[in-house]
Amino acid sequence: MKKFLSNVVYGSLLTLLFVFTSCQDEFEDIVVEPDEQETLNMESATVQLVSNTVSNDGSFDNIVDGSSCFNLRFPYTVEANGLELIIDGLEDLEVIEEVFDALEDDEDILEIIFPVTITLGDYSELTINSVEALRQIAETCVEGGADDDIECIDFVYPITLFTFDINRQQTGNVTVESDRELRRFFAGLDEGDLVSIQYPVTLKKYDGSEIQVSNNAELAAALEAAREACDEDDDNDHNDDDFSEERLANLLTECPWLVKEVQRNSTDQTEQYFEYVMNFKEEGAVTVRDRMGNVLQGTWNIRTAQNVVMLKLEFETLVDFSLEWFVYEIGNSRIKLFSGDGNKIIMAPACDVFDDSPETLREALKECDWVIKRVKNNGQHLNRLLGFSFEFKEDGVVTLSDAETEFQGTWAITTNANGRLVMAVTMGDEPGVSFEWLLSDMKDRFLKFNIEGTAYELLLVRNCDDDDDDDDDEDIGLLRNIFNDTEWRIAQFTENGDDTTQAYADVSLYIDNDGSLEIRNANGEEISRGRWFVFRNSEERVEMIIAFREGSNYEPLANDYIILEMSQERLELKHENDGGGYDHLILEQRNEE
Repeated sequence: MKKFLSNVVYGSLLTLLFVFTSCQDEFEDIVVEPDEQETLNMESATVQLVSNTVSNDGSFDNIVDGSSCFNLRFPYTVEANGLELIIDGLEDLEVIEEVFDALEDDEDILEIIFPVTITLGDYSELTINSVEALRQIAETCVEGGADDDIECIDFVYPITLFTFDINRQQTGNVTVESDRELRRFFAGLDEGDLVSIQYPVTLKKYDGSEIQVSNNAELAAALEAAREACDEDDDNDHNDDDFSEERLANLLTECPWLVKEVQRNSTDQTEQYFEYVMNFKEEGAVTVRDRMGNVLQGTWNIRTAQNVVMLKLEFETLVDFSLEWFVYEIGNSRIKLFSGDGNKIIMAPACDVFDDSPETLREALKECDWVIKRVKNNGQHLNRLLGFSFEFKEDGVVTLSDAETEFQGTWAITTNANGRLVMAVTMGDEPGVSFEWLLSDMKDRFLKFNIEGTAYELLLVRNCDDDDDDDDDEDIGLLRNIFNDTEWRIAQFTENGDDTTQAYADVSLYIDNDGSLEIRNANGEEISRGRWFVFRNSEERVEMIIAFREGSNYEPLANDYIILEMSQERLELKHENDGGGYDHLILEQRNEE
């Protein structure tokens, strides 16, 4: 997980002058005319993607420092369960794991002998003298528990870049030979500098294949696509690389698995196979049940080759699944399979979405209110319902309400012909939620429903009055405390890269800790009303729902946002759209005059 510490990064820019001196001596010999479409400024999304791709990945030593945004520079000394070890390379990290694994029931204790030197995401270095200082930096660089770095694709060097001033006059060129040099190059540029890249550029994917890009748009698309292309294993659980044939077999046979993504020969086949159900039997048989209830029979077996666990699937009719798959990641929440170039299957466990647990779902629904995080009706997002809350009552009555409006209907839990759990909701005055919703995921705090074969989706977040998890969450507590009838300006709002900030220049958001918000004009008059809700999602990131009534001029602001940055004075929010683009919203608290 990366968050680049600006005070550290920019404090070490002078070193850049020495790093690139030998390369820059040649820039007078290469002069290019800048193409306005191909020059990049330091604020561009493409530059950020490049920086994230070449950042130092500090996850390999998480067994020592517990943070993926930096690593400890070799050599250093630790005590593992009282045994002093000199860590001089990757193989010594395995020794720590062996010490921890020696006894199953002991409490593993690791102490770092200070001082140590750490290497940050931008490859700058700091000397750390205490565990308190190390923890402070680790807390600063964790960004909501999510990955910024892109680990599934790499640049093939050398790469040549050209710099220009604000008048588009060339100021230099440099040829970089490594991720470190490229990352430090970008760290050394000023806000007004412009950069162009000499194309074509070759990129190497996680599976060893290479692609060439010829312009900025192709580069950005390739890097963006690589975000989720493979397992960015940040090694927070250092034992997860120890899975064996036995562990994989146990996971496969423990419960059914829902197919979430399929790619065959570089063609996306997800729509065809989405949420097919796979049942692995201990004797080597596997059945796949499609959405119509048809059952396809096949076989499976596991072997290990060159320390890699392989899963072989064979079907007579299901040819897109019939391959020997490299098991890239296994866990309680998903299994990822890859085979060669452009073949992928991602599966999620489905222990709780079949007919053996209807009462579990009923009790979960009645236990607390459930807030709408997302609702799609025939592919259209019904943002008017964001933040509305369901209350499922004992007598089959359900209400859907916000602070001003309440709808009433009925609900029931049934099963479909395939044995899947279904939540049937009838809400006459609000048809947007009146469906038989198929349960597709069930977690402690989140429920996900859809309608088979359609673009209908419903995501609910638990909201309990006595939720201890929220009470103990410092980030959520901070947000609720700063929203105390506070006035905020919209410092930036972009929709899929289109900057519409100016449209909100003359208004303010007044946000209160009761979940309400108002839009007021320059005279302090209320011109629109909305609501907000914050929670920590299943990936442990803090999200904020902002909603307005249908027809409001400020409905474009309504979304479920990931919170990228938060403080008493500033919030930076991001929402990923269905097409892969992003909406960014930055709020800054207005200071009293």
